[in-house]
Amino acid sequence: MKNLVTLIAGLMFGTGLILSGMANPAKVQNFLDFFGTWDPSLSFVMGGAIAVTMPGFWLVTRRANPFFHDMFHLPTRTDCDVRLVSGAAIFGVGWGISGFCPGPAVTAVPMAAQGTIVFIVAMLIGMAAAKYFIIWRDRCVGDLAGKMSQL
Repeated sequence: MKNLVTLIAGLMFGTGLILSGMANPAKVQNFLDFFGTWDPSLSFVMGGAIAVTMPGFWLVTRRANPFFHDMFHLPTRTDCDVRLVSGAAIFGVGWGISGFCPGPAVTAVPMAAQGTIVFIVAMLIGMAAAKYFIIWRDRCVGDLAGKMSQL
């Protein structure tokens, strides 16, 4: 049942992206082009998504448990650190240049939108690089902390 609900939710999300035009990178790029061919429709798509999600989120979190798991997995951190800001900046620049974010890019693959495969390959490489950078950084910081404790 969990897999079926996940499939249905994914199909609904993808259908919404296609119907709203968000699988078209030009739509996103035009939204960001304030002094050219500005298209405000992305703000209406985002506003509609927020209007549906907020009450749904509120209703679901009033339950003791989610429907298909024994506990909710909600973020607990509320601070704003360098990692969050730099990740958001990298995401925003990539989104502005390509016109894609991960959901619409995956949705656009069957439609063979220009640049989709290049974006997805670059996204996967970036995700792997970030993962290995964090592992490397944590290992270096751990080694440094160990050496400092020996002093």
